[in-house]
Amino acid sequence: MKKMHGECMEKDGRERMEKSRLEKQFDFCREIDKEKFIKRQTYLSDGIHKENDAEHAWHMAVMAILLGEYANEGIDILKTVTMLLIHDLVEIDAGDTYAYDEEAKKTQGQREKAAADRIFGLLPEDQGKYMRGVWEEFEEGETPEAKFAHTMDNIQPTMLSAATGGKGWEEHGVHLGQILDRNKNTAQGSEKLWEYSYQNFISPNLEKGKIKR
Repeated sequence: MKKMHGECMEKDGRERMEKSRLEKQFDFCREIDKEKFIKRQTYLSDGIHKENDAEHAWHMAVMAILLGEYANEGIDILKTVTMLLIHDLVEIDAGDTYAYDEEAKKTQGQREKAAADRIFGLLPEDQGKYMRGVWEEFEEGETPEAKFAHTMDNIQPTMLSAATGGKGWEEHGVHLGQILDRNKNTAQGSEKLWEYSYQNFISPNLEKGKIKR
């Protein structure tokens, strides 16, 4: 009897120590608040402040809802929005890697995978697996949703850079070739949006000398 009582006490102790599903979910919700502190190099439309990762994610999510009709292929908007909202959560640990920082890009993949392990690992197993899968789908960029999400991820900062008169491009001495390389897959998600972006955001700033030839 004493042995059985001891085993029951030990089991109860383990169950108390294990976090509940709801506790794990709130741990994750608190953790991702840190995304608001990750600064990007893109200026907001006022040309003074720079956006943070959470602002970037929100902006793209709304854009995807509005512009999804221009995707090359039919897409699941909810999945695409989910992808856009979570794809930069890894930067809580890995930090933002500027699009034209070639040195930082060398370690970007390694840093972000380690971050994904920790951050999505905070969730209950089923939700962590789902979120990690959506993140990996974005990284692989093969599905219609991932392709369109990448289109948003490229066009949103381009739009803001144009809205500030090319301020960020000029400050960093960005060349047209760098922008074209960054956007080499943008048309895979939406040819129409890439054409619009080039004609209305990039080309005018190239003519003004804000982007180097």
